[in-house]
Amino acid sequence: MIEIVCVVGARPNFMKMAPILDALRAYPDIKPYLVHTGQHYDEEMSRVFFVELGLPRPDQDLEVGSDSHGRQTGKIMMAFDSLLDGRSTRMVVVVGDVNSTVACSLVAVKRGILVAHVEAGLRSRDRTMPEEINRLVTDAISDILLVTSPDGIDNLRAEGVPASKIHLVGNPMIDSIVRHRDAARARNVPQRFALAPRRYGLVTLHRPSNVDDPDTLAGILESLQALARRVPILFPVHPRTRERIRSLGFQPGPGLALHEPLGYLDFLGLMDQATFVLTDSGGIQEETAALGVPCLTLRANTERPITLTEGTNRLLGTDPRAIVPAATALLDGDAPVPRCPALWDGHAGQRIAKVLADHVEGGAPAGSRTTVPVDT
Repeated sequence: MIEIVCVVGARPNFMKMAPILDALRAYPDIKPYLVHTGQHYDEEMSRVFFVELGLPRPDQDLEVGSDSHGRQTGKIMMAFDSLLDGRSTRMVVVVGDVNSTVACSLVAVKRGILVAHVEAGLRSRDRTMPEEINRLVTDAISDILLVTSPDGIDNLRAEGVPASKIHLVGNPMIDSIVRHRDAARARNVPQRFALAPRRYGLVTLHRPSNVDDPDTLAGILESLQALARRVPILFPVHPRTRERIRSLGFQPGPGLALHEPLGYLDFLGLMDQATFVLTDSGGIQEETAALGVPCLTLRANTERPITLTEGTNRLLGTDPRAIVPAATALLDGDAPVPRCPALWDGHAGQRIAKVLADHVEGGAPAGSRTTVPVDT
């Protein structure tokens, strides 16, 4: 058996890894070994995703927990290095751009183990974002770069990466949406919150640029409360963000509801039926593009520009005063035409599994090859 260690550490990783693990079942000579670093460790914010996405229980949970970026990355490296002792791992697969991604990549490459990076080539050009540093380092040391959209190829080629390392495979996060959308709809989540389908806004914010500065956060909350006079606003609040809101002494008024974080299916059900989503999350920019739901991104830049040119995303910048005019325009009918990027079709996991299998066993099993190109 050929062992491939698959690493997850934060919520978006789970949605991307689930379709890959499912597709690897077609390769009986490959044994995936699932490692959860424990970077996100709260039950509602992490482990519930394993249940809802049908992921197997992790073979190993490193339980590193929260810390500063440097210390957390170091803890993951030490724990992952110990885990690999005595194993005959052929490849390590990492996803996304969190600290677990770069930490486990570094450990693997120093041991001479192949590294495959899912969601390679994304660039915001903003090195103040820890995620951008993680992307740059991981891509620089990976052997296999699995890209979600053509702009990722352009970025990697501009950085001198050989074309032989790059594979255009589509977006595995969209596989999870395709697979679970009906189940999410069956839960009737908007009705549970007394919301009418297509008659509410959904908010998710967690980035330091939005929630760590008291004046910025106060401006955002003021804008949300003003917008709530026009349309109900539901804001599932990240624990870190909730602490910041509490420190401001803010109490939501009519129409604005702050709620605990939600599981994957409940949030998908809400996102699917929203009038619009306001976010600073990269993954939600992609998910709304696939769902055809207008997205307003409260950031100065995005590493997912395809969601602007071929999706439903609009970049607002960082001024909270931009929120109300942009959302009002959507409510008045100025919504983008839904368009979904090529290869965001629910089959990225299969294409990724084929690339991985080709590298570790020299070929795919009979009948498993796809007619959709994986290289460019």
